[in-house]
Amino acid sequence: MNIPSAFSRLGTYYTRHGFVETIRRAALAAKRALFSGRTVLFYCDLATQAAPPAEFPSFLKVECKKRIAELSPRDLQQIIRIWNPKLAERNIKQRFDLGASLWLIKSREKLAGYGWTLQGRTVEPHFFPLGQDDVHLFDFHVFPQYRGQGMNPLLVTYILHSLAVDGAGHAFIEAAEWNQPQLSSLTRTSFLRLGLAGKLTVLGYTIVLWARNRTVQH
Repeated sequence: MNIPSAFSRLGTYYTRHGFVETIRRAALAAKRALFSGRTVLFYCDLATQAAPPAEFPSFLKVECKKRIAELSPRDLQQIIRIWNPKLAERNIKQRFDLGASLWLIKSREKLAGYGWTLQGRTVEPHFFPLGQDDVHLFDFHVFPQYRGQGMNPLLVTYILHSLAVDGAGHAFIEAAEWNQPQLSSLTRTSFLRLGLAGKLTVLGYTIVLWARNRTVQH
């Protein structure tokens, strides 16, 4: 529904039902819009990650990159050609400028997947503020030919243990409610479910609505 049409319908509803009922209707519509694209949030207390991660198969390895110059041309091209290459490369540079780290998982020296981490803040407005020792994990991707082989949980687990060694506090990650493969993958890591929420940004302000079944597992 376009914006003029939405305002027209709201005006008609106001004429028929009055101010209070119109506000209730608008609030219900906003809630439905938020929760049509809900997100499942997870957390991990990194103090519990004392033991070293399980050994990787010999053909797998993980690399952590802090600058775009550290990426090989082949890896960079493989990452940016998934979307618009110009925009993707610009986003990568911006994330490195913010202090984010890019983690690559490779199978027999070929890039199988990757994910990002950023400490103390998030790239985009988040569901809640992070502490200075907290780390946000985001934008994980496994290339099609490597899916179904456990690459994502292996990479996430490796990252969590590395962050714990570096003294980070808590780790946070999220996945869309509809993204069952990602949700299933996260159950194979140390992440615990924090809750279910929706958010939108209006005039520069981020509005977050938590679902009633918000829970924290211990």
